[in-house]
Amino acid sequence: MAEEKKGFFQRLKEGLSKTHQSLVNKVDQLVAGKKKIDDNLLTELEEILITSDIGVKTTQELMDQVTAKVRRKELEDADLLKKNLQEEIFRILQRQEKPLDVSLTRPFAIMVIGVNGTGKTTTIAKMARKYKAQGKSVLLAAADTFRAAAVEQLEIWGQRVGCEIIKQKSGADPSAVVFDALRAAQARGIDVLIVDTAGRLHTKVNLMEELKKIQRIMARELPGAPHEILLVLDATTGQNAIAQARMFNEAVGVTGIVLTKLDGTAKGGIIIGISDQLKIPLRYIGIGERLDDLRDFNARDFVEALF
Repeated sequence: MAEEKKGFFQRLKEGLSKTHQSLVNKVDQLVAGKKKIDDNLLTELEEILITSDIGVKTTQELMDQVTAKVRRKELEDADLLKKNLQEEIFRILQRQEKPLDVSLTRPFAIMVIGVNGTGKTTTIAKMARKYKAQGKSVLLAAADTFRAAAVEQLEIWGQRVGCEIIKQKSGADPSAVVFDALRAAQARGIDVLIVDTAGRLHTKVNLMEELKKIQRIMARELPGAPHEILLVLDATTGQNAIAQARMFNEAVGVTGIVLTKLDGTAKGGIIIGISDQLKIPLRYIGIGERLDDLRDFNARDFVEALF
């Protein structure tokens, strides 16, 4: 277990290397050789934070904390600035560190939402594998019936991880698929039901209406469902991810977030902005293509790997 944790931490560190360069390296360069924290240094720090995709509002919050400590003479040494920043970022992230507990009810129904291209289907496969490794039975519902090959893609993943899929022909009513899946999950005593949904652009009113309809069907057929509305966001989209989250949240009420593709971007700072501005629990992070590259979000591990 310790070996596995070490291996994952190493991969997390490697995955965050681009974000480390865009944020931590620049802070290192900023404080190198400087002893005092002056206004110029603070202005440059603010610029670094904004360009690391942390976002204007969250940057302002971090800067207010730092500036207040400088004024109170609690923070005078430029060398300690990085340590202080690290702790402030940890504080923001820790608030949203809430692992998803799928053992609370049975079947535990998860509705997975997000824009096409964020890695939604792959994330579902990784989640299924994770729950199966915990000894749970998992059923998948292919309710993204609009996108060509979406059902087939989920089927291939289902076979890989050994999960059965409830599907209908392409173009079928997604709600009908969900209805069938809920009935099957209840009849078979399934532990976890994961529902894939359409993800055409979040600006389309009809997509949101479709998601609301699925949500209503789930609540009607299984009281309390969906037990989790999990939004998959792509870290490489930076600030756009926050805009997407806001739209989905207003429409269906997001209860958890998965942030994927952290390994391929310098915009990993977005996770800090997401935590601070949206106040939605960060359930999982994805740091690669491997099936075990989806992990429970741990604020301390993330911050240590980043810094």
